[in-house]
Amino acid sequence: MDAALNEARGAAARGEVPVGAVVVSPDGQVVARAGNRTRELSDPTAHAEILAIRAACAALGSERLPGHDLYVTLEPCAMCATAISAARIARLYYGASDPKSGGVAQGARVFSHAQCHHAPEVYDGLAAAESEQLLKTFFDDLR
Repeated sequence: MDAALNEARGAAARGEVPVGAVVVSPDGQVVARAGNRTRELSDPTAHAEILAIRAACAALGSERLPGHDLYVTLEPCAMCATAISAARIARLYYGASDPKSGGVAQGARVFSHAQCHHAPEVYDGLAAAESEQLLKTFFDDLR
């Protein structure tokens, strides 16, 4: 989760919403990491999770990541949760919950739908206080 927090800090430094994500292989190696880049890339899909999954799939030459873990500083939105399912991520670890836009434990609850082809194991609250503080500071500074 420390690597994901570092990615979130990097995103904030670029003026992006501070969310970071890291994909870890079954043997514990970091395969890919990313922070939000929606503004930089003018791409509404350039969330940290999507970018990290894309990079991991490209590095491994596969459209799926079975056995891999994803660490994210914020509860994934519905779009990212769907990508996590499509990539067949084994375990999702996230920090802060997202009552406004979350798609895992809040809102759409993507993994609990009958149409969801794969639901990872989900572990929430990892480094939640630090993840929340990064977001709070970022949005306070915008105001």
